[in-house]
Amino acid sequence: MAITNPLGYGTVEQNGDDSKISLRDHIHRWSDKLELVFTIITLVAMVTAWLVGHYGDAAWVSNGLYLVAYVTGGWFGLKGGLASLRKGTIDVDLLMILAALGALYVGAPFEGAMLLFLFTLSNVLQDYALGRTRNAIKALMALRPDQALVRRGTQEMVLPLEAVALGDRFIIKPGDRIPLDGRLVDGSSSVDQASITGESLPVLKTVGETVFAGTINKNGYFEAEVTHLAHESTIAKLITLVEEARSQKAKTQRFLDTAEQYYAIGVILFTALVAVTPVLWGSESFAIAFYRAMTVMVAASPCALIISTPAAILSAIGNGARQGVLFKGGAHVEQAAQVKVVAFDKTGTLTQGQPMVTDIQPCLSTPADMLTGLGFNQTDPQTQLLALAASLEVKSEHPLGQAIVGAAQEQGVSFVEVTAFQAETGRGIEAEIRGQTFRVGSWRYFAGIDMENESTAQTMVDRFQHAGKTSIVVAKMGQADQTAQVLGVIAIADTVRERSHEVVQSLKAMGIEQVVMLTGDQEQVAETIAQQVGVDQVYAELLPADKVARVRDLQAQYGPVAMVGDGVNDAPALAQADLGIAMGAGGSDVALETADVVLLADELRNIPYLLALSQRTQRTLFVNLAFALTMIVLMIGAIFMMDLPLPLAVLGHEGGTVLVVLNGLTLLFYRTRRETPTRSKTDFVG
Repeated sequence: MAITNPLGYGTVEQNGDDSKISLRDHIHRWSDKLELVFTIITLVAMVTAWLVGHYGDAAWVSNGLYLVAYVTGGWFGLKGGLASLRKGTIDVDLLMILAALGALYVGAPFEGAMLLFLFTLSNVLQDYALGRTRNAIKALMALRPDQALVRRGTQEMVLPLEAVALGDRFIIKPGDRIPLDGRLVDGSSSVDQASITGESLPVLKTVGETVFAGTINKNGYFEAEVTHLAHESTIAKLITLVEEARSQKAKTQRFLDTAEQYYAIGVILFTALVAVTPVLWGSESFAIAFYRAMTVMVAASPCALIISTPAAILSAIGNGARQGVLFKGGAHVEQAAQVKVVAFDKTGTLTQGQPMVTDIQPCLSTPADMLTGLGFNQTDPQTQLLALAASLEVKSEHPLGQAIVGAAQEQGVSFVEVTAFQAETGRGIEAEIRGQTFRVGSWRYFAGIDMENESTAQTMVDRFQHAGKTSIVVAKMGQADQTAQVLGVIAIADTVRERSHEVVQSLKAMGIEQVVMLTGDQEQVAETIAQQVGVDQVYAELLPADKVARVRDLQAQYGPVAMVGDGVNDAPALAQADLGIAMGAGGSDVALETADVVLLADELRNIPYLLALSQRTQRTLFVNLAFALTMIVLMIGAIFMMDLPLPLAVLGHEGGTVLVVLNGLTLLFYRTRRETPTRSKTDFVG
């Protein structure tokens, strides 16, 4: 299977050996090396020719060396210029060739050779600078191992990644690099996810949690079940998305590419005018006018303008990829800097996306009143109530029941055996423990039953409902299920994702005008979450079409909107928004395909980071473009007012080009201060 490689040319055969690089890739590499060799030859020939011309009397040797310098220095520029002419366009390569030939024509072969040398040198430096970005992206391919240690039944075997199937168990030992995305089924360990998510410290992984291909196991042993095949893993998606990003040009770059040919034509016409006008007026000789015209052509060539945008944009894309932020194109890097409103989906974005126990409230105060003689060894009412509910729910597949079981396991609570298990869909569960009958379920499950502690339980249920939580009632049933003693109420809710409030505040601090939440959930639940995270506005009970309408309203009122979501129902809003941001680890395939930016590992703190990176990129672009234009204006002014010589124009032109490239390259090392995430267990409030 062939996939496009991160350098943007050729293919890599994905058959377990990522070292097979296409012939076209090798040719490109040799071309870069040849350009460096030609640059060195040009320098040596140019300097030697000047020395021979000034201190020797062998003119033919000097001329021959200048010929070598012109051939090696102009080879790649001539190829580029002719390629553009075949497409009906004129670019800066052709301008440089014409300027060098003009210098030769007016008897300044050294200046022409120096122009070609500096032009090819700047191209080599540009290739090196952009190559740093490409290499940073290409390094992603080396993160994934070629094979995995798989357990099938009682056998352990080493298999190439392409032979590993969904559901297979793979074994990870201390120090191993994780080969595939998976979910832990046995063991635990700290995992270094810096290469994928940008987290600075290892993250503790326990049973049920997700690990990513390309990350490094630190100190523990665990087994994980494969959740994505090799070509669908997080690292594979990262490589694909980065490659797609590199293939898309930024808005500024598209504009400059279009304007380049018109600008080049204008420079040629202006150069011709500068060369001819003084001669027609009789004020200067053709040689003097033509020399000045060649100097003008060099000074006005837009090399720095053209290269400044891709240098900055590619550096920003490479930086984001290392931090777990995947831009799907340079245009999205620029667009992110314009965002005025950030709209969040609730479930799975601002919240965990799965129910969790938040409160355990017993109705009775002493253990003896509750579960005497049933085999529970817990001593406090809260833990006893959780143990009873979990023992009843352990056979249930309902998400709320699994949330209770998970909370009990997290607290280290022991279960007891239940019999006569019966589940009533949508209502609850009834089972027996040592001859006593218990129920756990919704309040309506107890309709028509005479309940002891009913008023106390009703007060709890109302309080939890007002807080946007789901109430699970636990009761001991009497004779013929006509009476019940309410033992307590357990509240379950989709809890707020860690640092959601911090992220919202960070967005406001960096100048985002409005942070809103769009959700299909009930208004009461949405308001509760909104208060916890601190958003400015909340819109609840929305269908997918309603989310699109709200995004349009926000765009009309405030300007560019970024939408953050993870589900299929978020896809239309992601498409409508000026910038769609998808949660990569838990996001649906539709959301990932629709979004403009993907966040790996669902790290919300990367949203302020990507916006700050884009704003920094925009400032860098502005500085580069302003500097390039200023240099052109200053040099042209100096040519007409101070007779700026051709060598100084060459140095100014090529030096400016190198400077904007290096300035763009600084984005590779851009960082914002982010605190290390902490992991905490759910606090149970009595």
